[in-house]
Amino acid sequence: MTTSSALPEQAGRTCHHVINPFHSTHYFAPELAEEMAKAGIENRSAAYFACRGAAMGAVGPGTITATFYNFKHELVARHVPQVWTQTTPQAVLDARLRAADATLRRLLGPEAVASPEMAEAAELALRAAEGCSRRARPLYAAHADLPVPDAPHLAYWHAATLLREHRGDGHLSALLDAGLDGLEALVTHTASGRGMSYQGVMATRGWSEEDWSAAQERLRDRGLLDAEGELTEAGVQLRKDLERATDRLDRAPYEHLGAAGVARLTELATGFTTAVMEAGAFPATLFGK
Repeated sequence: MTTSSALPEQAGRTCHHVINPFHSTHYFAPELAEEMAKAGIENRSAAYFACRGAAMGAVGPGTITATFYNFKHELVARHVPQVWTQTTPQAVLDARLRAADATLRRLLGPEAVASPEMAEAAELALRAAEGCSRRARPLYAAHADLPVPDAPHLAYWHAATLLREHRGDGHLSALLDAGLDGLEALVTHTASGRGMSYQGVMATRGWSEEDWSAAQERLRDRGLLDAEGELTEAGVQLRKDLERATDRLDRAPYEHLGAAGVARLTELATGFTTAVMEAGAFPATLFGK
């Protein structure tokens, strides 16, 4: 383990940005829809809530809304807890792992899945995850209780999940401290050009056009958004402050891995994430303005 001074300031953020998409590939894959349909869940929103929430057990809508943060509660309540009358959390976890396996094999091909680089990425990412903390991080803590899969590509996917949820849980603390509710967080992130597109938010998060407009007005009242829906100087600064706060809360796993390990993991993760994106893992209209 190296000292924090040896780790470049944004090294953890940079590493996260190339690890996170690797985890997220299965959410948009036909393999997940097929596996969830076998478990009796055909609605896409229900499948997402069940897949991401299953590690916490058969929780209710309040827990999903709290931990996922930017979904409209009415959308969550439409599917949870009903989804747990159709299947069980363990069945969902099993289906999710099968879907991740099939998705990654399709997107990467057999050589990459079985490569020494994949095994190295898994070892490095799991070592980084050893530095994560369960305290006040419910989604991370729930996933940290799951067994590590044996296959290297699934072990790496599992580690990517741990690192994603650890940073995500910390990010919610930063959003709360900044006074942003779930939709305001989405509006500002979309306006930055780095978040989900407006179309992506409307298609997946359950908010209406009226909800979006009302959130924009609240942000204008705070001086964070201008008349055209773009971030003001104060809004840009707020997004920068949010990322810095999230970096601080998420520094431990990357300090644990050390600067050299983080650099190597970032290199490997970039290669694998580039490959899955070039293979069409994500809808073209999902991100950006």
